[in-house]
Amino acid sequence: MEPLDQYTAVAIDAAQEAGQVLLDWMEKGFTVEFKGVMNLVTDADRAAEQAIVARLSAAFHDHQILAEEGGASSGTASRYKWVIDPLDGTTNYTHTFPAFCVSIGLEIDGVIAAGVVFDPMRKELFVAEKGKGASCNGQAISVSRADTLNDALLVTGFSYDVRQDKTANNFDFFRGFVTRAQGVRRTGTAALDLCYVAMGRFDGFWEMKLAPWDVAAGSLIVTEAGGAISDFAGNPFSIYHDEVLASNGLIQQEMLRVFSDPSSKTTNL
Repeated sequence: MEPLDQYTAVAIDAAQEAGQVLLDWMEKGFTVEFKGVMNLVTDADRAAEQAIVARLSAAFHDHQILAEEGGASSGTASRYKWVIDPLDGTTNYTHTFPAFCVSIGLEIDGVIAAGVVFDPMRKELFVAEKGKGASCNGQAISVSRADTLNDALLVTGFSYDVRQDKTANNFDFFRGFVTRAQGVRRTGTAALDLCYVAMGRFDGFWEMKLAPWDVAAGSLIVTEAGGAISDFAGNPFSIYHDEVLASNGLIQQEMLRVFSDPSSKTTNL
């Protein structure tokens, strides 16, 4: 793998600039629009994304960019693809609930090679480069040592179509885990959930129907912190598939068994 420092440095600057954009818009006020019944977007999202894209494009003009609000901004074939969520946790943001972040991942030859997640409220900067470990504000981080589901604090989320989809809505899986784990939380921001698994604040995370920009950076941060990540059947993880199960590795198999338990299968409500 080629040296990643030059890419990571620009991504950090872009994430921190976008984080400040989000705080500025929160202070002065923003407009909320609806992409769906529960799927929101604000002018702050768009402004943060524009700031990120401008920095990345100026530094790496031949790289592809896949961003939540703008989609694929470059049709040019490239080994390099930036996968960006300018505001993960938009619903939280619109309610001024302090759990949201900026997420930037870099894919090289189809593999996530660098990831940056910035929480502007807590001023926490999570960074990972493939093969070099993960950090928070420059300090190395690692996953927890909880070795049973009974002792684990988990986190999950629900997709925007939870009201419409009666067969794949995560409710039964939620019931399966909440009756087996020490606790289950829902923060509303998948990127931070993954970072929190990476640093041991959570022991495991699962969610369905996520987009590449939700998990590109966080998935690398988890694995570089010593964690495990897969789909619900234990198959290799891909940011382009819609299932993610991440843990400290010690409870991964026990979590996988919950998905195969008939009592945890999603059913009509």
